[in-house]
Amino acid sequence: MSLVRLNIKGISYSQTQNGAYALILNEMDGDRKLPIVIGAFEAQSIAIALEKEIRPPRPLTHDLFKNFADRFDIIIKQVIIHKLVDGVFYSSLICERDKIEEIIDARTSDAIALALRFDAPIFTYKNILDKAGIYLKVNPKEDENQENQDSILVDDFLAEEVENKPSKEMYSSKTLQELQNLLDEAVANEDYEKAAHIRDEMSKRE
Repeated sequence: MSLVRLNIKGISYSQTQNGAYALILNEMDGDRKLPIVIGAFEAQSIAIALEKEIRPPRPLTHDLFKNFADRFDIIIKQVIIHKLVDGVFYSSLICERDKIEEIIDARTSDAIALALRFDAPIFTYKNILDKAGIYLKVNPKEDENQENQDSILVDDFLAEEVENKPSKEMYSSKTLQELQNLLDEAVANEDYEKAAHIRDEMSKRE
């Protein structure tokens, strides 16, 4: 499968959903964008890395990882978003130390926060971009409207994500065993918000 290089367009927030952020990645040699829902902490960490002039008084978690890696001569060569399952992106860090390469699993938001700090390129596979990429054609004369269009894109994308997630009420009809199976699946897919709702429903019955 062929790899497609991505660059970071920026972070956009939802104007209709408080606390919802999306990282927008651009296809370098194309028009598609890849929006990825991320948490507020990761959004802050990525935003700080993008703004080179901002220096936190104490290292954030991703800065600490970078300092640790530098001390032990570990570099991140590249990040690959290699899988998409049920709306969850899975990524790998391609690391090297003493000319020995290792592949480390990572959440995509963490992987990109680290890629920025290591100046590492970001890639995904063409089939993932075909599946999840969004076309957003913009007239070059309308650049001033770009931020607003990105916000609309993010709102539509996040609204679809919320619509596809089961509500809390849907869990009330499930048996404890069914809830446990759903909990295991949610944790495996790193959908911790869903896992928390399921855990709440299970706790009510204990």
